[in-house]
Amino acid sequence: MIWKEILIRYGELSTKGKNKMDFIRRLRENIRYSTADLGHLTIRTEHDRMFIALDNEEMKDELVNRLKHVFGIQSFSPVAACEKDIEVIKQLAKDVMKQYEDETYTFKVEVKRTDKKFPLESHAIQRVIGATVLSTYQNLKVQMRKPQIEMRIEVRMDAVYIMAQVIQGAGGMPIGSNGRSVLMLSGGIDSPVAGYLMMKRGVRLDAVHFFSPPYTSDNSLEKVKDLAKELTKFGAKVRLHVIPFTEIQLQIKEDVPENMSMTATRRMMLRAVDKVREDINALAIVTGESLGQVASQTLDSLTAINDVTNTPILRPLIAYDKLDIINIAEKIGTYETSIRPYEDCCTIFTPANPKTKPKVEKVVHYEERTNYKELIERAVTNREVYVYSEKKKAEDKFADLL
Repeated sequence: MIWKEILIRYGELSTKGKNKMDFIRRLRENIRYSTADLGHLTIRTEHDRMFIALDNEEMKDELVNRLKHVFGIQSFSPVAACEKDIEVIKQLAKDVMKQYEDETYTFKVEVKRTDKKFPLESHAIQRVIGATVLSTYQNLKVQMRKPQIEMRIEVRMDAVYIMAQVIQGAGGMPIGSNGRSVLMLSGGIDSPVAGYLMMKRGVRLDAVHFFSPPYTSDNSLEKVKDLAKELTKFGAKVRLHVIPFTEIQLQIKEDVPENMSMTATRRMMLRAVDKVREDINALAIVTGESLGQVASQTLDSLTAINDVTNTPILRPLIAYDKLDIINIAEKIGTYETSIRPYEDCCTIFTPANPKTKPKVEKVVHYEERTNYKELIERAVTNREVYVYSEKKKAEDKFADLL
């Protein structure tokens, strides 16, 4: 096998200051988490890049597929290696470029010669390797500015290393580097995308789902469980808290006029989620709300709903169009699960003409008819918790944030 390692570029992590190594260690742990079933990885870290040693071709292919989803990686490249003999280097260059033989590409060769004792200087190596590749693959053309392929050759003290493929990573920050929050996971298109975007910024997530049997089916719950599992592929486990909500919804239906019931329902959900947040020492609540998308997401409605808590509410989709959200859902693989035709507890009691400008004092007036605090505490206490992709706990430099 020609491949020796995978080189990982940090991107945004490179801008960090004195705590940069903590972010890098978090990224390394997340990579190990995402590849735990592949066995122990040999990972070497440097100031602005990381290297994963390769044992075989199958390992390379599997790592390429998984590293694309790990937040904190800007890009990465498979790296081939050979001895420091020009004829061997020429052959390796041809082997590396073979993957591009079927289409027309522009390319150039860049050389970094750390070993100054190597007999050929950098420009000479460029000319020799460039000529070799051009004569072997007639479909390639030299272009010095912004080529489609940049073959990079490093002559190090121990060997010569060649890379040509640059694979885009997920970007963002390593999950767990920016605290823990609670995601309100409904089962629709929006909330998994909101979770994805917050994970991309380094937030570790617990998810909360409200389940109202017999009005919502086991199929709807399975859909939400599958969405929670989907989110684990980005490098961290997800705990799903399923809160029984039937009793509260039926009480709201009895106490609150129909056109204000959705506002009251969302307020009770937020109070319940906030209690879960306190129980697990999370810092914020994440929702998939997009301004004006539905009646409960107008600015007036959001203000009335927010009134029940002082906890920060993170809404990463607040300015997104629906089509933009769908595009992200398709990209991350949650869309097909989200559109399964099973209703959640928000849709089964949706009023025909919900208020778009609810008044807080009126909602509070109707809520005072029942001791909802007691109902919420009972529901939260009776919740079921599912853990997906659980991993043995490691020492955590960011534990004080979680």
